Amino acid sequence: MRRFLLLLPACLLAASCAHVEAPSRNPLAEWVPSPNLDQRRPVVIVIHATEQASAQQSLDTLRTANRHGPVSSHYLVGDDGRLYQLVADSERAWHAGGGRWGTLTDLNSTSIGIEIDNEVGEPFTEAQLATLLRLLDDLTSRLSIPKTQVIAHADLAPTRKRDPGALFPWQRLADAGYGLWPRGELADPPAGFDPWLAMAAIGYPLEDRAAAVRAFHRHYRGRDDGDDPQAAFDAEDLRILHALAAQRSGTDAVATP
Repeated sequence: MRRFLLLLPACLLAASCAHVEAPSRNPLAEWVPSPNLDQRRPVVIVIHATEQASAQQSLDTLRTANRHGPVSSHYLVGDDGRLYQLVADSERAWHAGGGRWGTLTDLNSTSIGIEIDNEVGEPFTEAQLATLLRLLDDLTSRLSIPKTQVIAHADLAPTRKRDPGALFPWQRLADAGYGLWPRGELADPPAGFDPWLAMAAIGYPLEDRAAAVRAFHRHYRGRDDGDDPQAAFDAEDLRILHALAAQRSGTDAVATP
């Protein structure tokens, strides 16, 4: 019995070590490890909507695949506010897919993905928003992600995606300090103002301009244009873009009397 007890710690140690992943080493090279390294540093937070019937269905999908292949996210927020983590913050979840935001072209490598349990056309619950705000506070503080860099999946992939949709309360997040949102009274832009330069400065990809306008409308106007190929800016859009571009450049646009 005594011998068994003496052997037990060694067995447990061996078992635990079996689950520790060894560093990736190239057999062609001599391994001379350096301590000067770190893990990936996400700089953007991407908000998704699951467009599925339940959190459990989404948990199943995010650990297997959807019709396009394997998918995952770092977090899932249930409609009751329960928070699930599926992938470590330091690891690359498969949530963004193809797209671009500003100069970032591999969003899976540079972002944290947050899925919110929500079907198309459903309002988001208070419990979800409370949990999301707590999570955003944690992520932006702990990972030093700029608070303005909270975007929609549709923002980075406007030709493919529409989530989290026109009902997502972006102004509610902005009131808590998250995301880019116009401040104060809106001003008419000056003569010669280029809305496409403003869109690019914010981060929107412009390969399909109508799709970019539709994504902008979902985010900043709470309006869904569907698949309208003629989606275009109106005067209020231009005021919003003028304000957002000024904030991006560090000089707020101020309404003139």
